[in-house]
Amino acid sequence: MMGLIALLAFTTEGAIGFGGTVIAACLGAQLLPLDVLLPAFVPLNLAMSAWLVTSGRDAIAWRVLLKTIALPVAIGAAIGLALFHVPAKQALAAVFGGFVALLAVLQLVRPAAGSLHRAWRTGFLAAGGVAHGLFGTGGPMIVYVTRRELADKRAFRATLAVLWLVLNVALLVNFLALGLYHRDTAELAGLIGIALLPGLWIGERLHRRLNPAHFERVVWVLLLVAGLALAIRSALA
Repeated sequence: MMGLIALLAFTTEGAIGFGGTVIAACLGAQLLPLDVLLPAFVPLNLAMSAWLVTSGRDAIAWRVLLKTIALPVAIGAAIGLALFHVPAKQALAAVFGGFVALLAVLQLVRPAAGSLHRAWRTGFLAAGGVAHGLFGTGGPMIVYVTRRELADKRAFRATLAVLWLVLNVALLVNFLALGLYHRDTAELAGLIGIALLPGLWIGERLHRRLNPAHFERVVWVLLLVAGLALAIRSALA
């Protein structure tokens, strides 16, 4: 069962550039504790991001990434990692997930194109960084802002892959510092790693087939699912 969840996660990440960790965390948490699952999944997701960066290097929107996204996300992620063991973590996750779901619904009902106002954009990116550091779920808020900045699906996917590569390295270091890696983690990583290449292969083909309108809708639907899943899982924890 965990192998099928991993295949779905890697396929989704390969197709649209995010969602793999969200799927693994939300579905996999029904089978395994997150402090076992995420340390096993993150190194594999690093490999996925590295491939997407390499294959899409000519499409990376470096100007948007470095000038708009990097600094607020980095500050937010540092705060999130520092607050990793905060007692109110579950309540924060529920509120954050609900807010993300609301934004996704608004985009599905009344689509808005173009960049956000600078203050909103910076705040959302910082909040996304905090969420990634706290929950390790791929920063749905970062996805929301990046999609508003980058309409081209290939640039969107490749640019996010660079960001996930850096953020997941930080998560990996944090997991190592917390002593979450042991023999069971390696065995789990080996099991779900079998799905990495098939997921990447399927995801790449789906990415090529999705037209811009369908790609846009898939992004917002998955963001809605991610927000709801995070909110519900946190509320029930």
